[in-house]
Amino acid sequence: MREKRIEKFANRCFGCSRKPCHFGCPLKNEIRDFIQLVKEKKIEDACAILDNTTVLPSICGRICPHEKQCQGSCIRGKRTRPVQIGRIEAYLGDYAIEHEIPLKKESSKGKGFHVAVVGGGPAGLTCAAFLAKQGVEVTIYEKHAYLGGLLQHGIPSFRLNKTLLKKEIRRILSLGIHVKLNQELGVHFDLNFLEKKYDAVFLAVGANHSKTLGIEGEELEGVYGGNELLENMDHPNYQGKIVAIIGGGDVAMDVARTIQRKKPKKVVVFYRRSEGEMPAEKVEIKHAKKEGIHFLFQAKPVRILGKEKVEKIEYVKTKYTEKKEMKKLTSIKGSEKKYKVDYVIRCLGSCLEDQIQNLNLTYTESGRIKIKENRQTSKRKIFAGGDCADTMHTVAWASQAGKEAAFEILDYLQKQKSKKRG
Repeated sequence: MREKRIEKFANRCFGCSRKPCHFGCPLKNEIRDFIQLVKEKKIEDACAILDNTTVLPSICGRICPHEKQCQGSCIRGKRTRPVQIGRIEAYLGDYAIEHEIPLKKESSKGKGFHVAVVGGGPAGLTCAAFLAKQGVEVTIYEKHAYLGGLLQHGIPSFRLNKTLLKKEIRRILSLGIHVKLNQELGVHFDLNFLEKKYDAVFLAVGANHSKTLGIEGEELEGVYGGNELLENMDHPNYQGKIVAIIGGGDVAMDVARTIQRKKPKKVVVFYRRSEGEMPAEKVEIKHAKKEGIHFLFQAKPVRILGKEKVEKIEYVKTKYTEKKEMKKLTSIKGSEKKYKVDYVIRCLGSCLEDQIQNLNLTYTESGRIKIKENRQTSKRKIFAGGDCADTMHTVAWASQAGKEAAFEILDYLQKQKSKKRG
């Protein structure tokens, strides 16, 4: 039984006084405390502790890179396997859903305020939830016909159960949050409208436009962006075809594994660095290999060849050279090779969509929305977080951005109210 396994996992926890797992968690979940309550079989109390810091436990417990975060900081992991924190968190999240334990409102500090949240992904949902917990009236604007953002369209169903996701979202919305679907910023409404209608605005629009390769032949038919393929699910026919995936992150693995299920002749991942340097989770790389996906490491694409459609990809082998005590990745002269492919999928990171880059806000050099320490943009009523503003692109970090923004927005609203009184 799952309950017995979870108890076994919990009993391995030392209950460290310094709580390294807590500090390894982007959301700063009180891991030691909820695990202790699991040990004592006080499951509802453990759920309550978790609800104080996160509203996506069933999701984060499954898809967070635990080995780089909480579990990577676990003292147990120094000599043996770390405590399975993710599985305990997921269990508690599932328990709260199954037993219909509601998220509770904590105060009425935000009563009388109305805030718009643009984007229904992890950052937006979390911000909306923590604002609603404080009594703020919240309306989410979402461009799709569903909520969840990358949780819904960016993570394949074989990694995340969508029915569970809907239940988690339903629990969040039970706080009384309003939702407007099929409403896209820059298309159906603009920032000026939101500034006039609401007391504050939180932008959590993500950044799902695939970066370009910047090489010859990228304009050929058969070259696609990985983010767009996952979001729109508008795939070409891969049957009997050879597909090249360019990149080594989690999106590359998700795209490769998704395409592998569509019966291609072969899926090949090209990554310019070594396997050990791949940013994708080790477990995802392991799954990809097990499913038959091929890898070419230290292979840098330099050209895509073909008359009108993709026919081949040309790449060079890479190596590291040391210069002034610094390692530099360089191409090996004369190592050029050509590989026959039918499709090339770009998975080299993402950037903001065009209409989000033209909001009359200040942007960073990397093209993200520039924010202050309190997550406020160059416009005082507009706050931002998640992939559209931050550099840490994981669900937990997006959720943390949403949570932080909620309290910063509440603080801003209360200060504005005090000014009016004065």
